[in-house]
Amino acid sequence: MAGTVQGRGLDAQGYIAREGSLGLVPRGFRHIVAAARDRLPAVFGARLHSAYLYGSIPRGTARVGRSDLDLLVVLHEEPGAEDRARARALDAALDEEFREIDGAGTLLESRARVLSELERHDLGWFVACLCTPLLGEDLARQLPRYRPDSLLARETNGDLALLLPRWRTRIADADVADDADRARRRLVRFMSRRLVRTGFTLVMPRWNGWTSDLNDMAEAFGTYYPDRARQMRAAAVLGYEPVGDAGVLRSYVDDLGPWLAEEYARVHGIKAPRPDRPA
Repeated sequence: MAGTVQGRGLDAQGYIAREGSLGLVPRGFRHIVAAARDRLPAVFGARLHSAYLYGSIPRGTARVGRSDLDLLVVLHEEPGAEDRARARALDAALDEEFREIDGAGTLLESRARVLSELERHDLGWFVACLCTPLLGEDLARQLPRYRPDSLLARETNGDLALLLPRWRTRIADADVADDADRARRRLVRFMSRRLVRTGFTLVMPRWNGWTSDLNDMAEAFGTYYPDRARQMRAAAVLGYEPVGDAGVLRSYVDDLGPWLAEEYARVHGIKAPRPDRPA
C-alpha cells in the first residue's frame, strides 16, 4: 500500500488541532466578518449565547467571489421558527450586500445540544476543532479533545444513507427551479464537499490525521480505495469549482453515495440516531 502522511493536523499529543483563527481571515473578507459580528446581537438579542466562523474564511483559503460565509450561532435555548427566519434574513442581507462572498449560511444550535453527550463526537467536535470563536463564550473549553478514531468517524458522517433520500428530493426541486443551473451548481458544491469529507473520514483513522482541504482528503481516500479514487478526486474539484450538471448529481445519489454509505456502515457502523431530528 502507498505511504500515508501520518499525524497531519494533529498536535504533539495526537489530538486534532483546532483549525482557523480570526488572524487568518483574508483582508478582502475582514469587513464582512466584522459586519456579521456587529449584526448578530441585534438579530438574536438576549437569546444569543455565542457565534463562530467556520470554513475557508477563518482558514485563510477563501477566494473573493467564490467562497461563502459560514456561521454557527449558538442560542441559550433551542432555535425556533422565528430564530430560523431571522437567520435566513441575515444570510440574504449579507449575500446581497457583499459581492465578495458567494452566499452566506448560518447554522443555529442550542448550548445544551452542543454540550450534550449525544453530540459529543459530532456537533461538539465541530465546535471544538473546526469553528473559530467570533462572539461570546467559547464552548470548546467545556468539550474534550479529539483523536481521529473510528468513533469520531462514525458519529460525524455515519448517516449518509439517511441523507440520500433527501438529496434526491433536493435534486428534483432544483430541476424545476427558476434558475435550474444555479440551483444545481449549489447542490453540486454542497454534495461534492459532503461526499469527499465522508470519504476522508472513512479512512481517517488509518490515515491518522486531519485536513479540511478537499484535494488532500480525496488523495487520502484514494490511497485505500484506488478503484474509487478518480471519482473522489473529481468530486473534490467540483467542491471548489461546481457546475450545474444534472448527471453529476444523479451519479452521486445513484452510485458514489450509496456505495460510500454501505462501506461506511461496514467499517465504522451507523451514527447514533437523533430522535428529535427526523432523517
